[in-house]
Amino acid sequence: QVQLVESGGGLVQAGGSLRLSCAASRSISSFTAMGWYRQAPGKQRELVATSSGGSTNYADSVKGRFTISRDNAKNTMYLQMNSLKPEDTAVYYCNCNVARLAGPYIYWGQGTQVTVSS
Repeated sequence: QVQLVESGGGLVQAGGSLRLSCAASRSISSFTAMGWYRQAPGKQRELVATSSGGSTNYADSVKGRFTISRDNAKNTMYLQMNSLKPEDTAVYYCNCNVARLAGPYIYWGQGTQVTVSS
């Protein structure tokens, strides 16, 4: 079992910055991948950024503005969000992919709200 807890969301003006954190209940160094997703009202959940094996991947809409990082010593993943836009408003979720004998499993956090005002 893995518990993921997001924090750092809030209300910010367009052009501002926020840093989201995702704290895991156990060592993240064993996770095959971690990522950030978001879901805006009335829309499907979409990928924001992922981190796997030292590589990162970003949605086109956030490239150059968002940065995903991991601190293994703190068992925490981050999402630095700069130059925020109103269209970035969503609930942001972190997840992790864990390899198990029974097969891989994905855990999700409960989400944190990000609201960007124009």
